[in-house]
Amino acid sequence: MQEIFGIESGVSSDKDCIEDLRVYLTRGSQEVIDRALSVKAGIAELLYAYIDVEPVSFNRGFYTVDVRYYYRISADAFVGAARPVEITGLAVFDKRVILFGSEGSAKVFSSGGEEGPDPRSLNRAGLPTAIVEAVDPLILNMKLVDVCECRCDCGCAEIPKGVAACFNEELVMSGDLHRLFVTLGQFSIVRLERDTHLLVPVYDYCMPEKECTCGSGCECQEDPCDLFQKVQFPVGEFFPPNSIPPRRDSCREVWTTTGD
Repeated sequence: MQEIFGIESGVSSDKDCIEDLRVYLTRGSQEVIDRALSVKAGIAELLYAYIDVEPVSFNRGFYTVDVRYYYRISADAFVGAARPVEITGLAVFDKRVILFGSEGSAKVFSSGGEEGPDPRSLNRAGLPTAIVEAVDPLILNMKLVDVCECRCDCGCAEIPKGVAACFNEELVMSGDLHRLFVTLGQFSIVRLERDTHLLVPVYDYCMPEKECTCGSGCECQEDPCDLFQKVQFPVGEFFPPNSIPPRRDSCREVWTTTGD
């Protein structure tokens, strides 16, 4: 018997429609938007997802998984009769799910880490690991509105340095005339994982004792050309489909065509 590591997990597959998400534009893009008459949606790219796990106090074994998605949004802005100008900005979406992650209080340490304890990791002993799998979202809608029409917005929270480095200019949080809002469709899978120990039977190396020959119960590899000869010719790949549906004879298909 050999001891190996397995994984226990709770999984949630989600399909989120994120409506009217504010896009924080770069300095140059904001200057264009303030003069723009309309916008045309481009693409949305998922840059990063920050994940935080906390136990649910009233339900043992369950945990809240808070995910913050960071998106790079691009669009075309139309200023008068000139050609459209490409603009880019950042959108942020917060999501929370509750998953079962079992219970565990063991503190796990491994080599290769930094010297000395990390206070943040010591306070989070026994928590399962959260994994988020997500694809780039779909842009479902985009609109340009005047600042006076916007709802109260307290601005974007602190942006990770890696995310901010994805833009060639600083992002504008206030002092704008027009604001851009986007509706996204996001597919994601969120799961909790916890290592567990399993015992499985293990056998010694097994070497073949005799050569496999045709007629001894072993499978023999056929000649590739012989196999190819058995493949039916793909007539449909070379000719367009017939406009008249086929009619079946008693034992075979009979195809008919109309004359010119």
